[in-house]
Amino acid sequence: MIVYLDVIWALNFLFDSLLLYLTAIFLKRKVRVWRLLVGGFIGSLIILLSFTPLNVYSGHPISKLICSVLMVLIVFGYKRLSFFLKALMTLYVSTFLIGGGLMGVHFFIQYDEELTVNVLKGFGDPVSWLFVLVGFPVAWHFGRKNIETMEMTKIQYEQIVTVRLKLGSESLLFKGLVDSGNQLYDPLSKMPVMFVSIKNQLDAVPKPIGDIALDPESFIMGNLLLPDEWQNRLRIVPCRVVGKEHQLILAIKPDCILIEHNDDQFVCEKGLVSFTLQQLSSDDAFECIVHPKMLTGPKLQGESVKVS
Repeated sequence: MIVYLDVIWALNFLFDSLLLYLTAIFLKRKVRVWRLLVGGFIGSLIILLSFTPLNVYSGHPISKLICSVLMVLIVFGYKRLSFFLKALMTLYVSTFLIGGGLMGVHFFIQYDEELTVNVLKGFGDPVSWLFVLVGFPVAWHFGRKNIETMEMTKIQYEQIVTVRLKLGSESLLFKGLVDSGNQLYDPLSKMPVMFVSIKNQLDAVPKPIGDIALDPESFIMGNLLLPDEWQNRLRIVPCRVVGKEHQLILAIKPDCILIEHNDDQFVCEKGLVSFTLQQLSSDDAFECIVHPKMLTGPKLQGESVKVS
C-alpha cells in the first residue's frame, strides 16, 4: 500500500489550523495568522512522528496533551491559569464538535448490511454501550460548562465599544467595556466619569496625563501642578470604593468623547475621564470602563470610528 505522507501531513496541518481558528472565534480573541499556522504545524508533527521510531511515544495520550498545550500557548499565549485552561478546553470542545460531526456524517452515508443485521439481532457491542454510558455524561458536563463560558464571553464581547478621546490636537483610542455598575458622577457638574487604563499606552499619552496617572496624590494635595493649559481640564471627584467610604480621584475634561457601538457613533460632549495605571482587564479585553450615560448622547452620521 502506498502512503502519501505529504498529503496526509498537509491535511492535518490545515485541519489543526482551522480548529485553532474556530477556537479563537468561540473565545472572541483576535490572533495573528502566523500564530495559527505555527500552532497547526505543531499539531501536525504527530503525524510525521508516527512514521518514525518515536511513534511509541508520539501516539501516547500524554504526548498528545503536551502537543495541545503547546498549540494553545503558541496561538493564545499565557496570561493566567484560567485564561489558558479556557482556551485549552475550548480547543478540545471544537475538536470534539468537528470530529463528532465528521464521524456522524460518515456513519450516515455508509451502509453495511451485515453489520445492520448483527446489531438488530443483539444489543450491540458491550464496549460501545460502556463508552456511551460513561462517556456521554462526561462529554455533556464538559460541553455544558464550556458553552456557558463561551456565552459569558459573547455577552461581554457585545458590550465592548471603541472609545476615542480628543484632547486638543491629541486623539487617543481605547477599547472600552460598558459597565452599568459604573454610576460615578461629578457632584458639581453632574458629568459621568469614565475610567481609562494607560498601562499599555503610557508613552503615547500626553505627559500631563501620564504624570497624573503615576502620582495622583501629589496633584490632589497640591504638591504638583499641571501646566496652565491643563488646569481648566482638571476635576477632583469624590468616589466610594470597596473598603473605603470616601476617596478622591482626578479626572480630565476632554474636548470630546466618541464612542462606537454596533456601527453607531455616540458623542459625549459632557464627560470626564479618570486615567490610571491599573490594569482594568486581566486578559486585556478592554482598557476602559465606560459610563452607560455616555451612550445616550447624539449619534453621528457618516463614517465610523476607525482603529489606527
